[in-house]
Amino acid sequence: MTRRKFSIRALALGAVAALASLLPATAWAVEGYATANVNMRSGPSTRYPAVTVIPYGTSVEIHGCLSDVPWCDVSFYNGRGWVAGRYVQAEYRSNRVYVEPSYYDNLGIPIVTFEVGTYWDRYYRNRSFYRERDYWRGGYNGDNDRGRRDNNYQRRRDSDYGRPRRDNNNDDIYIGRPRRDNDNNFERPRRDRDRDQFDNRRGESDRDIRARENRRERERDRAERRERNRDSDQFRDDNRRNERRNSDRRREFENRDNFDNNRGRDRGGNERVRRCRPGDENCT
Repeated sequence: MTRRKFSIRALALGAVAALASLLPATAWAVEGYATANVNMRSGPSTRYPAVTVIPYGTSVEIHGCLSDVPWCDVSFYNGRGWVAGRYVQAEYRSNRVYVEPSYYDNLGIPIVTFEVGTYWDRYYRNRSFYRERDYWRGGYNGDNDRGRRDNNYQRRRDSDYGRPRRDNNNDDIYIGRPRRDNDNNFERPRRDRDRDQFDNRRGESDRDIRARENRRERERDRAERRERNRDSDQFRDDNRRNERRNSDRRREFENRDNFDNNRGRDRGGNERVRRCRPGDENCT
């Protein structure tokens, strides 16, 4: 009788375990939100091929996170992949917090593992990079030589498929994202980031001041050139007026001489007295 009770209990426990394994994965998912336009990767590293881009503020379902690196397995619409925890927030006590290991238990996020063969067989059979799964079986913590090969491979993929250019930090975020989210040290105090922004604004202000001074100097030079040209034009105008005045005076003197020479004419005639020229026989 006792043996029969134990067998019934074992069967019941087995049925419960089987039922739990058949429950959909979304039953354990936690809702999160993307804090930037971030790539959802096919593995927990920026070296893995990208699956899609999750827009800023979009809701995702968090199925679990790794314990050794801050990457989480998420769902986005009909896609499934991995996103770094520093780009995902979840609700905790009426506030949104970044998905970090210290919040896993409080948020109800389970610890999961990753194996490229099983994961890719389940979600990426119809993807172009699926045929390269053997290349990625070494895991995301491979040796240094593997890391260099992965970087070269990812660089070739970005070039071949014409994907948008990444920033210099190689953190799989598009350049259009705010620079503060792109900070390598995400936990750096806010005042340090604000100080950097102030220094940048001060540098821009100095450049603006220098640009204004250069513009003023150029305008001053142009004004001086205009003044010199105006003086030169005035001098030429004065010379022209003096020349015209002298020419008028010469003509006036010549007309006066001709008038004096022609005053001796006959009273009854209209013919003028012809002026004598040197050597003229008729000249008296």
